[in-house]
Amino acid sequence: MSKKGNNNVAGVLAGLLAGAAAGVVLGMLYAPEEGTETRKKIKSKAKDLKVQAEDKYSEVSEKAKDKYAEVSEKAKDTYNHYTEKAKDTYNNLSENVKGTAEKVASNVKDGYDKYKDQAANKMADLSKDVENELDSLKS
Repeated sequence: MSKKGNNNVAGVLAGLLAGAAAGVVLGMLYAPEEGTETRKKIKSKAKDLKVQAEDKYSEVSEKAKDKYAEVSEKAKDTYNHYTEKAKDTYNNLSENVKGTAEKVASNVKDGYDKYKDQAANKMADLSKDVENELDSLKS
């Protein structure tokens, strides 16, 4: 329940209790009884109203505590759910990146191995050509 809803309930409750108390007091003051008897009744009714107010407060307080516990538990469950979901997503992405990196490394190594031999052969051929050219210049 929202704060505004709690304030409305508290306001209505306070209004009802105040109205009831005022009605009881006015009724007793205008009753054709002795002053001491009227004061005793007012005191008794005030005690009754106090007990009723305390009971109502306890009831509303208990409901608020229950609602807080319920909302708190739902928030905790939601947090745990999304935390697990984030961990799973992270792990999946991590595995995908690792797999992709391994593929790239393998492709680079394969390409290196393939062209390394070709480059070595080209260098050997070039070296022979240079050697032949030098020999021809010497002669």
